[in-house]
Amino acid sequence: MGERRSAAWFGASGRAGMIHRSWMRSQGFGPEVFDGRPVIGIATSASELAPCNVHLDRVAEAVKRGVWQAGGLPLAFPTMATGETLMRPTAMLYRNLMAMEVEELIRANPLDGVVLLSGCDKTTPAMLMGAASVDLPAVMVTGGPMLNGKFRGQDVGSGTHVWKFEEELKAGRMTEEECFFAEGCMARSNGHCMTMGTASTMACLAEALGMQLPGSATWPAVDARRFETAQAAGRRVVAMVEEDLRPSAILTRTAFENAIRVNAAIGGSTNAIVHLLALAGRARVPLAMADFDELARAVPTLLDLMPSGRFLMEDFCYAGGVPVVLRRLLESGLLHGDAITVTGRSVAHESAEAQCWNDEVITEVGEPFQPAGSGTAVLTGNLAPEGAVLKQSAASPDLLTHTGPALVFDTAEDYHRVADDPDLAVTPATVLVIRGAGPKGYPGMPEVANVPVPAKLLKEGITDLVRVCDGRMSGTGYGTVVLHVSPESATGGPLALVRTGDRITLDTPARSLTLHVPDEELAVRRAEWTAPETPYESGYTWLYRAHVLQAHEGADFDFLRGRRGSAVPRDSH
Repeated sequence: MGERRSAAWFGASGRAGMIHRSWMRSQGFGPEVFDGRPVIGIATSASELAPCNVHLDRVAEAVKRGVWQAGGLPLAFPTMATGETLMRPTAMLYRNLMAMEVEELIRANPLDGVVLLSGCDKTTPAMLMGAASVDLPAVMVTGGPMLNGKFRGQDVGSGTHVWKFEEELKAGRMTEEECFFAEGCMARSNGHCMTMGTASTMACLAEALGMQLPGSATWPAVDARRFETAQAAGRRVVAMVEEDLRPSAILTRTAFENAIRVNAAIGGSTNAIVHLLALAGRARVPLAMADFDELARAVPTLLDLMPSGRFLMEDFCYAGGVPVVLRRLLESGLLHGDAITVTGRSVAHESAEAQCWNDEVITEVGEPFQPAGSGTAVLTGNLAPEGAVLKQSAASPDLLTHTGPALVFDTAEDYHRVADDPDLAVTPATVLVIRGAGPKGYPGMPEVANVPVPAKLLKEGITDLVRVCDGRMSGTGYGTVVLHVSPESATGGPLALVRTGDRITLDTPARSLTLHVPDEELAVRRAEWTAPETPYESGYTWLYRAHVLQAHEGADFDFLRGRRGSAVPRDSH
């Protein structure tokens, strides 16, 4: 290959080269590191404000070892940490900002390649989006799941058991003191959620896409092999610079088709849809909501993991991890084996020797945990013209086909204020409609769609209702919840026109979501509708609302789709 990109900084003659090298030497680097070796950026989202990412500085040290071993120069730099655990109103509001930051930091600095260190769920897609747009050699290293939660002799899952314990508390079967003790039992170590929530899903999909080293997605955050993986990634990215292997060669249509099918096989989060759509937009790969339904229908759910099943990520790891899923899908003709990974070799090659050590955790395609077609369904109809999604494996089978009267709330907060009211006009047949939770409306499309079942019904033993929302739900959540209704209510989508008492039909087998109101009446309501007022007249949130795309387009910014490359606009030196 020709002269390295970093040579424009460190190989420059005269004043420009002296400035760049001398300030780097203030950190203690000797002159030999400016000999033309690959300069590798290590983008770390470590932050004490993002508990899932807090250990990534240690992971970065392991990456550095690998880069040095391979003859590169490692330089770590911080990025935002969009942790859903603390950020308000939602980390999703800041995913695009983080993606923009990652892209611009890579482009603006003397880097030949980059290792991306992520943890909580939005950091993984944000980093991949930024790297795809700048298109320099890149390897993802996710931070790994927490150790399995333990409470009273049982495995408990982060997120998933939050909702379960809340239900028990509201039903009077658990005390506040017991809940307080249990919450510490869920979070036993560094790492992201150990259920198949969005963080675990996106880690697995980064591997399925080929952007993470084979077998590396599932090692627990505190396992020594997590750091071995990071060291190997540091070595590998140096070789990728030599080979000029870029994300554009890995993030192809076949890679995205593989990721969609793997998401179905692992019982992955519905949030993967909005993140993969956004990433495909950056990679210039045509991808639509309908693809997720069409490609997943033939794929059975192989993993018996929470929130859909019994086990947790530690169990998945020790059973063989993502390579076993890939091998089983490949042997059934459900994946593209020729898709290239960051190793430079194909998916088929990398998974050929994978062995399963626990068929209860990773079931066989012929005897799956759940049958083909039970993954995430994409619904359309007059209530969701551009689509909506439903995670069938986490829903109640008896509610997958359901007709009932709507009970409408303009915000999730409006519902929470009355959810415990014993006189709330709700029955098991009710369809709860929560609107105002879409990308523009909230703003940020928060994880509020799986609102708790009213306390009145919980005390009667009713644990699920059909819920319809233009927002998202945590990948650790469960229930018969229709999500990502598009277009959203804040833009005047049909969800904005629903009134309490209207009848709604969810017909999952037919992939339809229908509002039983005549078109003439809907036209009258539309004429009377006014857009909700917004207090945002400046700042980032104003920018977000002005430029965010709808859920079926990935909720990215309209001006960030596509690649912009690695060329620096101007050289001030």
